[in-house]
Amino acid sequence: MPSLYALKPWYTRRLHRFVHGAVARGTSPDVFTAVGVAGAALAGAAIALGWWPVALVMLAVRLAGANLDGAVARARGVTRPWGFVLNELGDRASDLLMWAGLAVLAVRTGGDAVAGLTPLAWVLVAAAAATLPTFVSLAGAGAGAPRLNGGPVGKTERCAFAVLAAAVPGLLPGVALVLVVGSVLTAAVRARRVHRLLAGARPVGSGA
Repeated sequence: MPSLYALKPWYTRRLHRFVHGAVARGTSPDVFTAVGVAGAALAGAAIALGWWPVALVMLAVRLAGANLDGAVARARGVTRPWGFVLNELGDRASDLLMWAGLAVLAVRTGGDAVAGLTPLAWVLVAAAAATLPTFVSLAGAGAGAPRLNGGPVGKTERCAFAVLAAAVPGLLPGVALVLVVGSVLTAAVRARRVHRLLAGARPVGSGA
């Protein structure tokens, strides 16, 4: 299904000068992972304060860091399993920082309960639901499938909705509901793709 993740190659091409510069200077891909997490931390603070233009810029930095670490690793020929681990840890930390900003925003701005849930409760439910696509992707990767990304509601879409919520806090419960439904749908789409990729493949392990 189409999603904003389809723009990743285009976005990476826009950042090619950073890739070339990193290759020329021998910059570690891990630097860009750290830059992405730092961008997410600043974005979380901006979201909490409702400064959506700053949040937009900092989330763009977060996505740039997430794009560049892999691009630089491939360009320098230094891809390694530990880099995959660091990338995942950076992405998860960045997600948590963004959700923390939304949680603070929900407390700051208040609002009426929707369907029996306060805005903060909606944010927490959405944050939990947003982990489902990642769980599916990592489980598939552990079984031998490629690490799947993308939507319909993946990392890029979550960032876009976070900016919308920062700009219009009154929409926070509705945004959270969209993220819950979208995350469940994304997890289902990825699970279906993983099943197809692993069909007929020899199991690499099992666990309780």
